[in-house]
Amino acid sequence: MEREMEAERMLYRRALEALRNGVPNRQAVGVLGTNQPEVEARFQERLEAVGGSVRDGKQVPGILVAGGFGAGKSHLLDYLEHQASSRNFVTSRVVISKETPLFDVCKTVAAAIDNAAAPGLSGEAIREIAFRLKPGSGEYREFSNWVNDPENGLSPLFATTVLLHEQLSNDPELVDEITSFWGGERLSVSRVRQGLKQLGRSGKFSPATVKVKDLAMQRVVFLSRLMLAAGYAGWVWLLDEVELIGRYSLMQRGRSYAELARLMGRVKKEGVPGLLVVAAITDDFGLAVLQEKGDRETVGARLRVKGTEEDLSVAGRAEIGMRLIEREAMILRPPSEATLRESYLRLQEVYGRAYGWAPPEIPWAAAAATRQMRSYVRRWVNEWDLRRLYPGAEVGSEEEVELRVSYSEEEILEEAGE
Repeated sequence: MEREMEAERMLYRRALEALRNGVPNRQAVGVLGTNQPEVEARFQERLEAVGGSVRDGKQVPGILVAGGFGAGKSHLLDYLEHQASSRNFVTSRVVISKETPLFDVCKTVAAAIDNAAAPGLSGEAIREIAFRLKPGSGEYREFSNWVNDPENGLSPLFATTVLLHEQLSNDPELVDEITSFWGGERLSVSRVRQGLKQLGRSGKFSPATVKVKDLAMQRVVFLSRLMLAAGYAGWVWLLDEVELIGRYSLMQRGRSYAELARLMGRVKKEGVPGLLVVAAITDDFGLAVLQEKGDRETVGARLRVKGTEEDLSVAGRAEIGMRLIEREAMILRPPSEATLRESYLRLQEVYGRAYGWAPPEIPWAAAAATRQMRSYVRRWVNEWDLRRLYPGAEVGSEEEVELRVSYSEEEILEEAGE
């Protein structure tokens, strides 16, 4: 019993430390939950729809959430990630950054694969998931039929690697190379031919050349079905800090809007069955970038200037992405009086259990539309810290300064992504 109580105290202390720093972690998310019931309800609805979407060969439409700095977007994504994991989904958290620019699909996909986490598994997720494949199962037979269907849009290389992975258990080195290929590494055609020769299938094998960026999206389609074959419910991506695209050059912003539309399942015939994407962006992005920077009027026209089939396709997808930001973003609501009171009481209880101390009541102002939950939480925790550590001292709290996101272009981002 004492050991269990100590474990609980440590868990609560880790949660409180994260809340002090304004950086949510799984413990903090578990303590506070979320005050966004509309988003949570839609997310649960979309999770339930993933299975049916795979049967229909379609992707479940993604969810875009929007809020100001400190509105709890990252906290919400953490919460949704936990919910998805508890329902047997593989999850990937991807923070858009200089190293992972949204307009570079190869880097975005690589980040999603590297950050993938599967319920009940540790280590490199794709490799561990591949170990769970059971060739005799109904799920695997369905997967095998699908991967061998020439209408699936994939390079024949994927079907061939599945065959080799299944039947070459006597060549663990090649099997390991194949698993690495599924996870984003290169695989030489000569090694594939060697494997086919071992199986007595050394006929001609000359898969058509595929562009690297096209192969990246094919890999997402393949892995989404592989996860289903391994017994998982699907793949959930959580994209954070999407507003960084406002600091790209004009053409990079255009390609980013196009990729956002595609990843969110809004482009016909380019969806990924089994994938659900949730993305977070600032709530002033539409005004500051799409309107004031003029992207809504200029991006499509600039992309169409070259007149190539690819640029025309990107222009159309970019316009879909911009409409998605303007019209479909779910705005995070500020905390209500009831939400604040519930969170306050829960946090007071957690603080008391963490330190074996009775936190006193703290006067707090009524809910304000411009004040975010994080501000209230940090004030409560900090005041209890001061009262616990310095009993009898005068305690005062300063209001947090509101921070705003900059959308000024940065050359370094251009260099990082090209």
